[in-house]
Amino acid sequence: MKKLSVKLGLLFLSILFGLETTMFFFLHSTLVESRVEEELIALQTRGNSHRDILEKHFDENTISHVALMESEANTDVVITNTNNEILGASVDSSLIQRYIEKPTISSEREGKTIGDNWKEEDYISTVSPIEQNGVLIGHVYMFQDTAWIQSLISRLNEQFLIAGFVAVIFTITIIIFLSKALAKPLIKMKEATSQISSGDFSVSLPKTGDDELGDLARSIQLLAGDLNYLREERSEFLSSISHELRTPLTYIKGYADIVQKRNLSPEERNQYLSIILEETNRLSDMVKNLFDLAKIDKNTFDIIKKPIDLNEFMNKIETKFSPAFAEKGMQLSVSCPESIILSADGSRLEQIIFNLLDNAIKYSSAGDKTTVEVSRTKKHVIIRINDSGRGISEEELPFIFNRFYRVDKSRARALGGTGLGLAIVKELVHAHGGTISVFSREGDGTEFEIFLREKRKDENNTFG
Repeated sequence: MKKLSVKLGLLFLSILFGLETTMFFFLHSTLVESRVEEELIALQTRGNSHRDILEKHFDENTISHVALMESEANTDVVITNTNNEILGASVDSSLIQRYIEKPTISSEREGKTIGDNWKEEDYISTVSPIEQNGVLIGHVYMFQDTAWIQSLISRLNEQFLIAGFVAVIFTITIIIFLSKALAKPLIKMKEATSQISSGDFSVSLPKTGDDELGDLARSIQLLAGDLNYLREERSEFLSSISHELRTPLTYIKGYADIVQKRNLSPEERNQYLSIILEETNRLSDMVKNLFDLAKIDKNTFDIIKKPIDLNEFMNKIETKFSPAFAEKGMQLSVSCPESIILSADGSRLEQIIFNLLDNAIKYSSAGDKTTVEVSRTKKHVIIRINDSGRGISEEELPFIFNRFYRVDKSRARALGGTGLGLAIVKELVHAHGGTISVFSREGDGTEFEIFLREKRKDENNTFG
């Protein structure tokens, strides 16, 4: 009883057997009652026909002729006067005397049934009144042996038993195939989920069509793929973290040993301490970024939206970052129309633009130019950050928002960075309900395009 196919089969069999039994019983009862009713109607009609003849000629010859006619049929007739004295009969009167002695309650013109208990009586019977000039002069009793009806019902029962047996066999066969057809994919899915729970995500489920089972199979297959991707991403993430943390820690430890153990001149000591400070800052930034990503993953990253005048906001961005560009011999140009009010978290929006401008500085050369342009549509504010730096190859574009992914495969310290900046940018943009896309060509610069909704109700939101 542990197998699903057996449980489904027994359930279907119980339901269908109950339905079939009820339907067969109802159909059998209906057919039997209908057949007996037909015999009674035919018997009454035959009696009314004899009655019509006798009303025209109610004499001994006509009575004998009617009795003779019925003696050759499978029905019998008895003709009586008003005192229930038998005037003529096609059957031994001793066999039907007790039916004739039953009082006739009324003299309905169309007659009536006086015996329809075919299961227990020897005959079913009807009576038709004989009238002349509106005066009752006798009765025509019609009889039919119930043995013939019982034989008919017996044959009908045999046919129903055969039909029922065939229906049960056919039903059981269908249920076996149906239960297996339903249970087999479910068993496969159960095995697949057990495989997934054990850490093996290489599951393969057969296609079962476009029904609910097919949707479930595709969902399990998709879940396995997503879990496999997450496992690989986690492994890569941990590997990247260990690498990224080991590098600055190695520098810090190495130069700290040098400063501690060697007799250095003040200039050398300051040089090594500067390197230690630089690597400590890199390490601190990385840990901060990792904490930010951890908060995002746990849906505890606060996005506190307030109305921001973008023109004023962008002017502050230009003032803050222009010296960094000038120091590298690069240009920064910021343009934003007036009267654009955006509901956003100011510090997080500044973090988004800071990371993108920081990338522009790292991957551009002296003389290159970076522009920040703000425009609007009916529903969106668009922020475009375009630089004329080295650009990104087409093969690398799909991966630049991945955590710890850096275009510079050598991870040269000269470029700095942890490979987390763009991942955080993407999450922050999504937290604001916006989208970010990138367009670039190697050697031809890069453009980031951010879409944010302009009209939003003032509210405090928690990311997630």
